Amino acid sequence: MPDKPAIDIDHVANLARIELSPEEKRVYLAQLGKVLDYFARLDELDVSNVEPSAHAAPVYNVWREDVPAPTMDTADVVMNAPQKRNGQVLMPRVVSE
Repeated sequence: MPDKPAIDIDHVANLARIELSPEEKRVYLAQLGKVLDYFARLDELDVSNVEPSAHAAPVYNVWREDVPAPTMDTADVVMNAPQKRNGQVLMPRVVSE
Protein backbone atom coordinates (compact mmCIF):
# COMPACT_ATOMS: atom_id res chain seq x y z
CA MET A 1 0.00 0.00 0.00
CA PRO A 2 1.38 3.45 -0.82
CA ASP A 3 2.26 5.88 1.94
CA LYS A 4 -0.87 6.95 3.75
CA PRO A 5 -1.47 10.64 4.36
CA ALA A 6 -1.34 11.62 8.01
CA ILE A 7 -4.69 11.93 9.76
CA ASP A 8 -5.17 15.29 11.46
CA ILE A 9 -7.16 14.11 14.47
CA ASP A 10 -7.53 17.68 15.74
CA HIS A 11 -9.20 18.67 12.47
CA VAL A 12 -11.50 15.62 12.61
CA ALA A 13 -12.43 16.42 16.22
CA ASN A 14 -13.14 20.02 15.24
CA LEU A 15 -15.40 18.87 12.40
CA ALA A 16 -17.25 16.62 14.86
CA ARG A 17 -17.45 19.50 17.36
CA ILE A 18 -15.93 17.39 20.15
CA GLU A 19 -13.04 17.94 22.52
CA LEU A 20 -10.61 15.06 22.95
CA SER A 21 -8.07 14.41 25.66
CA PRO A 22 -4.56 13.39 24.53
CA GLU A 23 -5.38 9.76 25.40
CA GLU A 24 -8.64 9.88 23.39
CA LYS A 25 -6.77 11.40 20.45
CA ARG A 26 -4.29 8.52 20.51
CA VAL A 27 -7.04 5.88 20.70
CA TYR A 28 -9.28 7.46 18.07
CA LEU A 29 -6.38 8.10 15.72
CA ALA A 30 -5.56 4.38 15.78
CA GLN A 31 -9.21 3.41 15.31
CA LEU A 32 -9.74 5.88 12.47
CA GLY A 33 -6.60 4.58 10.78
CA LYS A 34 -7.98 1.02 10.93
CA VAL A 35 -11.31 2.16 9.46
CA LEU A 36 -9.55 3.94 6.59
CA ASP A 37 -7.35 0.86 5.99
CA TYR A 38 -10.51 -1.23 5.72
CA PHE A 39 -12.00 1.23 3.22
CA ALA A 40 -8.82 0.94 1.17
CA ARG A 41 -9.22 -2.85 1.16
CA LEU A 42 -12.85 -2.50 0.06
CA ASP A 43 -11.76 -0.13 -2.70
CA GLU A 44 -9.68 -2.97 -4.21
CA LEU A 45 -12.79 -5.09 -4.85
CA ASP A 46 -14.27 -5.30 -8.34
CA VAL A 47 -17.89 -4.22 -7.96
CA SER A 48 -18.50 -3.30 -11.59
CA ASN A 49 -21.16 -6.04 -11.93
CA VAL A 50 -22.89 -5.35 -8.60
CA GLU A 51 -26.25 -3.63 -8.79
CA PRO A 52 -26.46 -0.61 -6.43
CA SER A 53 -28.94 -1.10 -3.58
CA ALA A 54 -30.03 0.50 -0.35
CA HIS A 55 -30.55 -2.82 1.44
CA ALA A 56 -28.65 -6.10 1.59
CA ALA A 57 -31.82 -8.01 0.69
CA PRO A 58 -34.42 -6.91 -1.85
CA VAL A 59 -37.07 -4.85 -0.09
CA TYR A 60 -40.23 -3.80 -1.81
CA ASN A 61 -43.45 -2.61 -0.23
CA VAL A 62 -43.09 -3.51 3.44
CA TRP A 63 -46.31 -1.84 4.51
CA ARG A 64 -49.33 -3.95 5.35
CA GLU A 65 -52.58 -3.49 3.50
CA ASP A 66 -54.89 -0.89 5.02
CA VAL A 67 -57.74 -3.19 5.97
CA PRO A 68 -60.54 -2.22 8.35
CA ALA A 69 -60.40 -4.18 11.61
CA PRO A 70 -62.34 -4.18 14.85
CA THR A 71 -61.39 -1.35 17.18
CA MET A 72 -61.21 -1.12 20.94
CA ASP A 73 -64.29 -0.19 22.90
CA THR A 74 -64.33 3.52 23.80
CA ALA A 75 -64.73 2.77 27.51
CA ASP A 76 -61.57 0.60 27.41
CA VAL A 77 -59.62 3.31 25.62
CA VAL A 78 -60.39 6.08 28.12
CA MET A 79 -60.43 3.82 31.19
CA ASN A 80 -56.91 4.77 32.38
CA ALA A 81 -56.83 8.33 31.06
CA PRO A 82 -56.04 10.85 33.80
CA GLN A 83 -58.70 13.23 32.44
CA LYS A 84 -61.67 12.41 30.24
CA ARG A 85 -64.92 13.98 29.10
CA ASN A 86 -67.74 12.55 26.95
CA GLY A 87 -65.74 9.43 26.06
CA GLN A 88 -62.68 11.43 24.99
CA VAL A 89 -59.21 11.72 26.52
CA LEU A 90 -58.48 15.30 27.59
CA MET A 91 -54.98 16.52 26.82
CA PRO A 92 -53.22 19.69 27.96
CA ARG A 93 -53.24 22.55 25.50
CA VAL A 94 -50.03 22.71 23.47
CA VAL A 95 -50.85 25.61 21.15
CA SER A 96 -51.48 29.07 22.47
CA GLU A 97 -54.00 31.37 20.88
